[in-house]
Amino acid sequence: MTAKKSIKAVLKALIGIILAAVLVIVGYLGYVLLSYSRIEDNQQITPSATGSGSAVSTEKTYTAYIHNLGFGAYTQDFTFFMDGGTESWAESEESVIEGINKGAQTAEKYNPDFILFQEVDFDSTRSYHVNQRQMLEEHFSSFSSAFAVNYDSAFLMYPFNQPHGASRAGILTLSRYNISSALRRSLPISESVSKFLDLDRCYSVSRVPVENGKELVIYNVHLSAYGGSDEIRTAQMTMLAEDISNEHKKGNYCLCGGDFNHDFTGDSTQKLNGGQTVDFGWAQPFPIDLFPSYIIRCDSYQGDTLVPTCRNCDIPYKKGNPTFIVDGFLVTDNIEIIHLENIQTDFEFSDHNPVLIEFSLK
Repeated sequence: MTAKKSIKAVLKALIGIILAAVLVIVGYLGYVLLSYSRIEDNQQITPSATGSGSAVSTEKTYTAYIHNLGFGAYTQDFTFFMDGGTESWAESEESVIEGINKGAQTAEKYNPDFILFQEVDFDSTRSYHVNQRQMLEEHFSSFSSAFAVNYDSAFLMYPFNQPHGASRAGILTLSRYNISSALRRSLPISESVSKFLDLDRCYSVSRVPVENGKELVIYNVHLSAYGGSDEIRTAQMTMLAEDISNEHKKGNYCLCGGDFNHDFTGDSTQKLNGGQTVDFGWAQPFPIDLFPSYIIRCDSYQGDTLVPTCRNCDIPYKKGNPTFIVDGFLVTDNIEIIHLENIQTDFEFSDHNPVLIEFSLK
């Protein structure tokens, strides 16, 4: 073979490799684009009817508990690639199971009547396909439950060293009292390319009968962080405020809890970090002005020390790292707050700490 023919053969081979690579990339992008769809709004959720109590009353004190479980991945050493860290999967299947079990056991210590969990995987690459929903529902088998899917993504090839893979996850509401009905509400999200990385944001609305003929309406929320903008944040909060307002007009009692992905108190990034302004970009001050005065932000914590509910996950956790409060409760003014506490777990098994509230219906 002459040198000229040899060069042609090499060039043909290189062109073939490049074309094959282009076809793979185009094919993959087509797969991601074609497989993307949002879950429709106002989707009915079929709750399990296993709660031990049929209705709540105005004569008792109840306890509600919220916790973002971080899909069982967030040990203190875990850092997440979308926060500037390195990991995209949990350390192992065993660590996922341990993390979810610890989350359930911690909740159980407080004997709550209502539990609102976020970031509960049920068939995800990142958590080794452990069915966390099933684990939690079995752990609280005497509770009624309502589950809303808020993440059902195609197989994501990024990061290249450990692709995030396909994710299926949601938010789980558990009630010691029967949930008569439940609904999934789709929140506005970004329409940019970031929507392929963000969750299919939603909140769930679970209804528990009250003996006086009204309802306790429980909102489980997990609002946008990644891909969020001022416009999207405002649209999500406005939708939530209008929904709660409509229930309040009917005389119903509204309890809303979860991960708001905002600086919940409006100043926790300063108070928890030496008084300095810490800009995390996504953790913007909670827009309390968007809510009418009869929707109350619960931020009167018991105790002398302000306890964070979230850590930034760009580096492994140790005391002194940046922390803030993004998880909490909103209630309507026909609910009396008796006790409110952010529970310190030192982020042992999640990047979030739980929040506990004791309340009564007026």
